[in-house]
Amino acid sequence: MNKKNIKKIKRVRRHAKIRTRLSGTKETPRLSVFRSNKFMYVQLIDDVASKTIASAKTSDAKKSLKKVDAAKALGKAIAEKAIALKIEKVVFDRGGFGFKGRVKALADGAREGGLKF
Repeated sequence: MNKKNIKKIKRVRRHAKIRTRLSGTKETPRLSVFRSNKFMYVQLIDDVASKTIASAKTSDAKKSLKKVDAAKALGKAIAEKAIALKIEKVVFDRGGFGFKGRVKALADGAREGGLKF
């Protein structure tokens, strides 16, 4: 196995461990984050009904933004969608990624947008 596969396997294992403790409902959905090398994707998920309530991605944002700034804008965008759906409280699922850099910027943007977690 090469280093790339090992990193992915470790992240998936961490995410599975996190998911045993986290679950979203219609009132407090799970804010799930996926970070690729280029873009970030975020979803509000109701795990009871197995449905995605809302989603957003950085590829919809302006291309001139740096990755961290785009992540913060993404957090604000998903917060606006959640507030429009009358959702104020969520459960943050970092997807096995470290809570630093773009993931932290997304969380800060979501908090600034009005979400509580």
